[in-house]
Amino acid sequence: MFKSEPKIRTALSPLSWIYGFAVELRNFFFDNGILKQIEYPIPLICVGNLTVGGTGKTPHIEYVIQILSDKYKVAVVSRGYKRKSKSMQVVNTNSDVKRVGDEPLQIKKKYPEATVIVDRDRRNAIEYLLSLNDEEKPDVVLLDDGYQHRYVKPSLSILLVDSNRLIYEDKLLPAGRLREPLRRKDRAGIVIVTKCSDGMQPINFRIITNGLNLFPYQSLYFTRFAYQGLKPVFPAFNTATYSLNDIKDKQVLLVTGIASTKSLEDKLSKKTNNLHTLFFPDHHFFNEDDIKTIEKQFAELSEDKIVITTEKDAVRLEAMGCLSDDLKENLFFLPIEVSFTKLKENESFNKKIINHVRNYQKNSRLSKR
Repeated sequence: MFKSEPKIRTALSPLSWIYGFAVELRNFFFDNGILKQIEYPIPLICVGNLTVGGTGKTPHIEYVIQILSDKYKVAVVSRGYKRKSKSMQVVNTNSDVKRVGDEPLQIKKKYPEATVIVDRDRRNAIEYLLSLNDEEKPDVVLLDDGYQHRYVKPSLSILLVDSNRLIYEDKLLPAGRLREPLRRKDRAGIVIVTKCSDGMQPINFRIITNGLNLFPYQSLYFTRFAYQGLKPVFPAFNTATYSLNDIKDKQVLLVTGIASTKSLEDKLSKKTNNLHTLFFPDHHFFNEDDIKTIEKQFAELSEDKIVITTEKDAVRLEAMGCLSDDLKENLFFLPIEVSFTKLKENESFNKKIINHVRNYQKNSRLSKR
């Protein structure tokens, strides 16, 4: 059953007022042209949120790549959260995950035809992309987590809202998890409520729709995660694949370093009678001691056992050279895809994205395409 559980730290409310004043002063400067936004002659689609923590940005960016890549050259610009480098990096399929970040490398590995750039300065990254020759220059740029990066003016903003922590029930940092006041949702052309459960009822959709109280120019969609079959992290050690229905009698160790584990735990707990968990901080770069901890907990399980992790955790674990052969043989990741909850919503969303790119290119006075 649908349930929203924001944790509000009331004692920190005075600090939230100070934070909110600073954020709104910054927004005032942008809204009134005191701080300048740059508009570029290329469609820039921002995928972001109003909150800290995971709302499912990477799977939704991957979904948009799938929509566009048949017709357009797509680039993704990300800051590369928690990466160890500071300069701009062009991501390759064999890039060092510590230099480029786990999610950008995950995207590049899944969509090698896409150009992926990590840079804290989105303007610098976009200008680099526009300087490429015609063969390499993208037709559209996706801005990962760029909703608060207002120095760049997106042609379209997609705002993601976690159904388990609804923004209209939340508070500003540090009392809550909002980066900006609720009213700043008005910059989005599309709002997507993510991580919806299979058990959501029509009344839940109505409650959320009313709570968000969007403007007529904003389109609202609801998505859930569709979990795919388990795939080996190290195919050289094991080529087997499993559906989630195959793990009922297995001992399963779930190892993750993600912001929110609830939906994944809920899913796996319904598929196996023997779920064990080991959680690390979001985007955690594993070290040798972490691997020893994983190996020890795995060794304590009885036979017929596997380790399951997420795609972005797999990218980081794959780079570790100290994993035992036994762990490599039994380490699997669980791919996820975005699925729209309502009939034909995917068709509506796909059409809206494709038309935006096509019409922007057609109508832009600066574009030569």
